[in-house]
Amino acid sequence: MDFDAVYYEPDSLDYALGRELKQKYQDLPWVPIDSHNRIDEMTSKPNAEFGKMKKHLIVGVRKTHKYVENHKVSDFLVPYTSSGCSASCLYCYLVCNYNKCAYLRLFVNREQMLAKLIKTACGNARPLTFEIGSNSDLILENTVTQNLEWTIAQFKNTQNGFITFPTKFDMVEPLLGLEPGGRVIFRMSVNPEYIIKKTEFGTSPLDKRIAAVNKMCEAGYKTGLLIAPVIFVEGWEKLYGELIAYLADTLSNKVKNQLFIECIFMTYSFVHRAINAEAFPGAIDLYDKEKMTGGGRGKYYYRQPIRDNAEAFLRKELARHLGMADILYFC
Repeated sequence: MDFDAVYYEPDSLDYALGRELKQKYQDLPWVPIDSHNRIDEMTSKPNAEFGKMKKHLIVGVRKTHKYVENHKVSDFLVPYTSSGCSASCLYCYLVCNYNKCAYLRLFVNREQMLAKLIKTACGNARPLTFEIGSNSDLILENTVTQNLEWTIAQFKNTQNGFITFPTKFDMVEPLLGLEPGGRVIFRMSVNPEYIIKKTEFGTSPLDKRIAAVNKMCEAGYKTGLLIAPVIFVEGWEKLYGELIAYLADTLSNKVKNQLFIECIFMTYSFVHRAINAEAFPGAIDLYDKEKMTGGGRGKYYYRQPIRDNAEAFLRKELARHLGMADILYFC
């Protein structure tokens, strides 16, 4: 990642990782801020500047450590070492929730966060699964901090529980020799290549994502796929049918023999529409008033009959091509 400036909380330099980042990016301007949660200089900029703000790196101390119960692939969503991302997916839920604060924020107090996670895991009678990548892409973050390598090396020696994270990136080589001990679940987000190119700017292409899944499974990680988000562009049935057939052809047998799949329909919002129209004026318009209905906080959801029809179609295609896979949920 090619950053143009670092905005930092001065207290972050009290931590080893903060000092490492200061040394690593010593040639960039370092701008002190009061809080990583609100940087007035950026929140006051017009929507057209959104893409440029993705070039900024934010360094701070995470103060919120509250776990949120989850009932999908994990037991808890865990606030962890980063939030936001340098990529620009047009539908990113962080944009919906945090508006222009979707740039990459790194939190340097990783020892504190991991200590709580391990304590919680070891203090529970049954194995818990912790989602540590719900607010960022940890494969991407790892290219800056090596935090994911550090986390896996520490957590794999615990006696209870699992950690999991999703990604849209293929830079997994640093993780392949870590011997995860059966305690790390790797999940790759996939979409038809057309949708990746049109909506997931700055992420890895489909073929490289699948190659990364095969490598991670071979290295001892439990692996799964998120078909997410499903977007009903024109010709979506053909696109997703071809995607599923491609997965069947390119995933290794080892992956397919233990594969699980999550399917998530796109949620869009008024905030997305406003930012995308100005920041990416040539991009595809993901809002479809015929297929969507309004929800709370300015969000748009696909209408239920459309979702039901799509679920039936996707289940049929998955059964035909990847019948051995465990479909965890549709949402």
